[in-house]
Amino acid sequence: MDLIGWVEYKGNPLNNAELITTLSTNPRKILACGGEFYLSWDEYKARDYYGIIPGPCPAGTLSHNGRIIGTIEPPAEQLTLEEAIITAVRLRSDTGVTALSGGVDSTLVAYLAGLPCLSVGCTDSHDIRQATHVSQNLGLPLQTRIINPRDIEEALSIVVTLDPTWSPVDVGIATSLFCISEYASELGYRRILTGQGADELFGGYTRHLHSNDLAAALQKDFLNLANQVSRDQRTAACHATYLSMPYLDTRVVCAASQVPVGELIMKGVRKRPLRIIAARHIPAEFAYYEKKAMQYGTGIWKEIKRLARHNGYNTSVQDYINSLRRT
Repeated sequence: MDLIGWVEYKGNPLNNAELITTLSTNPRKILACGGEFYLSWDEYKARDYYGIIPGPCPAGTLSHNGRIIGTIEPPAEQLTLEEAIITAVRLRSDTGVTALSGGVDSTLVAYLAGLPCLSVGCTDSHDIRQATHVSQNLGLPLQTRIINPRDIEEALSIVVTLDPTWSPVDVGIATSLFCISEYASELGYRRILTGQGADELFGGYTRHLHSNDLAAALQKDFLNLANQVSRDQRTAACHATYLSMPYLDTRVVCAASQVPVGELIMKGVRKRPLRIIAARHIPAEFAYYEKKAMQYGTGIWKEIKRLARHNGYNTSVQDYINSLRRT
């Protein structure tokens, strides 16, 4: 049996021995399992409901000899949004590390998980400063790494080869995740808890403030998450790690769908329901903190632009990336 990720049944994570016993008697039991996984055994292959873990079969399916024979759909639990988030984090907290940037998404996960945390960034980067501030106030163990220009240049040379269709924004995010997963791997971790998905569920992007149809915009963003997850996991796999995403737990997605769209953004406060919940667990200072996107907060995007100029591409990062792909 080959397993990447983790599997749960009715809220109970299954270890390898339990999984083998469960599936040897009836392979179709995987259809009721949750978690984040790609699993292969005998001639069967299966991936979790949202396809968080990549694999050679469609998301949320069980296949046998290349033929899809079932749909993976964990039974829905009637939980409040707060209960769903707490449960999703708890199920992922038996092992791993939390990537802490200091925004509400990762800070809430870090606090609930109680796992070691890590943060990366350039010298005097926003993310390292904020993550350090959060960790000191919440008593979370944090390890940080300063990323120098040479580190970014080396990471970039690999990242640009992973997918020729990635835009400069994709490359900037992937380069940041490359450095995070590299550091996690060096520290001995394989699972990295992250805050991905919260912006798409709760209206976290600046453009959501001015959307004429927030429901439609969020639906489009959520559907695009599959591409983002694929990008992020492909990058993490460079260091034999994978990202674990509590906000994309089926319980959380289900509970979030019950929140009226009009309550997601109020008086300029984005992700309001998530912040209200967070403020019951972490100081309001952190629950309502507005944070820069990963590639900006780490300082990595600024360095990529500097590298482009240094190599003669003064007006186009895209042209610089294309030149790297040709080398």
